[in-house]
Amino acid sequence: MNNKKISLTGIKPTGVPHLGNYLGAIKPALEMAESSEYEGYYFIADYHSLTTIHKPDILREYIYDVAATWLALGLDPAKVTLYQQSHIPEILELNWITSCFTAKGLMNRAHAYKALVQNNEEIGKDLDHGVNMGIYTYPILMACDILFLKANVVPVGADQLQHIEIARDIASAFNYVYGEVFTLPEGKAQEGALVPGLDGRKMSKSYGNHIPLFLPEKKLRKTINKITTDTSAPEDPKNPDDSLVFDLYKFFATDKQVAELDAWYRRGIGWGEAKLELFNVINEHLKGPREKYNELMSDKSQIDRILLEGSEKVRPKAAAFLKEVKKAVGVI
Repeated sequence: MNNKKISLTGIKPTGVPHLGNYLGAIKPALEMAESSEYEGYYFIADYHSLTTIHKPDILREYIYDVAATWLALGLDPAKVTLYQQSHIPEILELNWITSCFTAKGLMNRAHAYKALVQNNEEIGKDLDHGVNMGIYTYPILMACDILFLKANVVPVGADQLQHIEIARDIASAFNYVYGEVFTLPEGKAQEGALVPGLDGRKMSKSYGNHIPLFLPEKKLRKTINKITTDTSAPEDPKNPDDSLVFDLYKFFATDKQVAELDAWYRRGIGWGEAKLELFNVINEHLKGPREKYNELMSDKSQIDRILLEGSEKVRPKAAAFLKEVKKAVGVI
């Protein structure tokens, strides 16, 4: 009998992740996938992307991008289950049922919706400008992603913990009427790294200061050379604790390499030399995953097969649980 807790991680397809995504979210999630304590489920949240992405060719490519990225970085479908959200239609049927137990006020308080409304207010537009119902009810679908698998633990960034609380609220409202049908999930705040971008702010696509994970070597070197530095001369001693280059270097280098570069900084190093050292450790770390990523993207049938096998494993669970929910509400 399997007594492992169920851990669920959703991955929204928005293009090739960058170093900040990898260090802040992907790496901690991959480490959790190796844990013997949990039965891991990872899904491509493609329906969630429809709130903002309305070009089919782009969305299809993003789905492949994110699946290939996780597989290239070490997600092992032999140890965990990787599937595509849209392959499990039972989730959407559950979405309607749970909508009927979700207070509108709960959606009004969702952080993402509130942020959009606040931005519209600040720029003098109608409060609901650009807000479609997918954005507004996004937390309900996310709740269904979690509840249909009876997930016990959902690793998320701290800014996503509200969504887990909403899922618990919805499940509790349903259980109050029909008994203990839903499992109440626990949010697990991932202790991922806060990774600086090229300009020192948090690495983000929206800031345009990110380093995409699988750039070819020449483009990676060129991008790293854009990191902001001061105007000190090469021979001037430098403080490694006040350097973006060194901050990024520490994420990828060994303790010995960090100590050696620290000493080089203090006796004087040129920024071109420091950036070359950073390029070398990042490139070495990503060389194997980059090759695997390119291999997967050149033959997408491998990705299709893995996602199909994952969905075939998950759908019977989804169908069985949906039947249990439908019996509870009285439609069967």
